[in-house]
Amino acid sequence: MKAHARLVACFADGRTILRELRSMAPLTLFPKRGTGATAVVHLVSSATAPLGGDDLLLTVHVGPGASLRLSGVAATIALPGPHGEPSTSTVDITVDAGGSLEYLPEPTVITAHARHTALLRASLAPDAYLHTREVLVLGRANERPGHLTTTQHITRASTPVLRQTLTIGSDLDASLAHLAGRRVLATDLVIGGPDLPAASGEWWSRSPLAAGGTLTTSLAPDAVTALASLSG
Repeated sequence: MKAHARLVACFADGRTILRELRSMAPLTLFPKRGTGATAVVHLVSSATAPLGGDDLLLTVHVGPGASLRLSGVAATIALPGPHGEPSTSTVDITVDAGGSLEYLPEPTVITAHARHTALLRASLAPDAYLHTREVLVLGRANERPGHLTTTQHITRASTPVLRQTLTIGSDLDASLAHLAGRRVLATDLVIGGPDLPAASGEWWSRSPLAAGGTLTTSLAPDAVTALASLSG
């Protein structure tokens, strides 16, 4: 299955309006009614996805001065295809001058035998704001995960801010050794917010980025603990 959903937010008459809201199953976008300055949209998976063979694309464009919060409502479950086909998902983000985006999806669970590749690509104006997180769960309860490659490419004013790739491969024992035996890896990225110093605690750390912004990483036995650590 190939699907492309698109969301465009712009600022007009003192508030953010949704100029374009185009869903394509399984990527379904539901706007939340309200009159605030920030537009709120929920991302819902209207079918089992990503399934092996799927190629999913979500495009998000936040116009000048607009403010958008895009959040998930349930975990994403990456499943294998009937013949071992890989699946891919891409989130392509543009935030223009003075724009603000919170992209906060729910956790992604990589099930046994799945082969999934995820890409988050964002292009930000110099004064844009972005807050996004990624929570990866390596397998369901008592299950070994499949293969995952996840990549984040973030630029601001054409300057690279973050370029990182994580691969969890077929050698699970080696992969889990790099993650200290814990099965949930969470990252929280903020660009354009207040400058925060480096900090760390039990199984989490926060690092300032050279080109601006902060990246917080957490390892945990479960998603609830991981998310709680991100606010540490």
